[in-house]
Amino acid sequence: MRIMMLSWEFPPQNVGGLSQHVYELSRALVKEGVHVDVITSGGEKIPERETMEGIGVWRVNTFQGGSGRDFIDWVQRLNFALLEKGALLSSQKNKYDLIHAHDWLATYAARSLKYIYTTPLLATIHATEFGRNNGLHNDEQRNISELEWWLTYEAWKVVCCSRYMKDELQNVFQLPEEKIEIIPNGIRPEAYQPSDQASIMETLPVDPHEKIIFYIGRLVKEKGVQVLLDAAPAILERFPNARFVIAGKGPFEESLQAQARNLGLEDKVHFLGYVNDQARNSLYDSASVAVFASLYEPFGIVALEAMASGTPVVVSSVGGLDEIIQHEKDGLKVYPGDPNSLAEQICRLLENEDWAASLAEKGYEKAVSNYSWKKIAQRTAKVYSDIILSPENTKWKDSVKKKRLWEEVTITKGGEEEAEIPYLV
Repeated sequence: MRIMMLSWEFPPQNVGGLSQHVYELSRALVKEGVHVDVITSGGEKIPERETMEGIGVWRVNTFQGGSGRDFIDWVQRLNFALLEKGALLSSQKNKYDLIHAHDWLATYAARSLKYIYTTPLLATIHATEFGRNNGLHNDEQRNISELEWWLTYEAWKVVCCSRYMKDELQNVFQLPEEKIEIIPNGIRPEAYQPSDQASIMETLPVDPHEKIIFYIGRLVKEKGVQVLLDAAPAILERFPNARFVIAGKGPFEESLQAQARNLGLEDKVHFLGYVNDQARNSLYDSASVAVFASLYEPFGIVALEAMASGTPVVVSSVGGLDEIIQHEKDGLKVYPGDPNSLAEQICRLLENEDWAASLAEKGYEKAVSNYSWKKIAQRTAKVYSDIILSPENTKWKDSVKKKRLWEEVTITKGGEEEAEIPYLV
């Protein structure tokens, strides 16, 4: 099978979890014998064309021009560039069997390529604008939500990562149940092992006896880092040797830093910004507990990362996180948005290291056995195959081919209509 993958981010461009998801899924699909070409956004000092572990990667520069300079405008101009590259790659000698688009940011290009080349479209929805914002409150949010709906409407099938997201897609977009496939995110444990190189911990003012409480991810309100900061004073009252390390970037960063200052936590909270994979692995390895107190979480790949790293986890009982973690079996859960609940569960792990290690061991076993990319790639390839080989796809292609080959034209003589005949174009 030849698959065209459309994603607005792909390594080394990492904004959220989507980039890593597309990379790991594509990588695993290639190992299953699927040909995958990823078309994505480019950047300075990044190759426009390369092969990464068998994945064909094509990066495009966003078209210039247009009066607007907001994010929606940038997405539209990116889609023109994605469409141009997709069209250049989709020659008769290089025809794709299926287009796989990730989230609304590739909607325009995905739909256009679908109809130009009569190629079925599969969409993965990683989150919805409605869910991220607990409703739609302005024109930009409504615009994004409409594009999300449009992508799901045009897609043959829609993939989501959890039962929670399936319910959300049905409620927000009124998708029929039979159109949705639940395929979770995956994990590759060997990618999270600490290296022998110098650790990022050596650059922080942390003593070996201190207990590290670690968060990594985007700094946006729905990730709940503000809840962790509100819980910090109660944790420090019981464990004065605790430190909070927060890795990641996002529009909420300044607000979180101001919150830490207002709480008098400047010496106890470290904002690291973006960290590379090596630093991430070192931080997981050094942490006493990894905390993800999300208010909205379609899946929660960071929880799997922590589990694959052998780090005990505390998560809020929301969305996909609620489905991954079994309370007091392989991690702990807290009430969403409740700093008292969060502080209590973190302290339980800090005061009982043997129990925390036992939970971490069971979490590792679950991550390895239930969320391997090999299994996820096999399930995804099965969905591809079912669509490509379906009688409906064959019928659609035949009907479009016939319509394009023949058109009714009128032959005139002396200004009068003489006959209408089929004409091969």
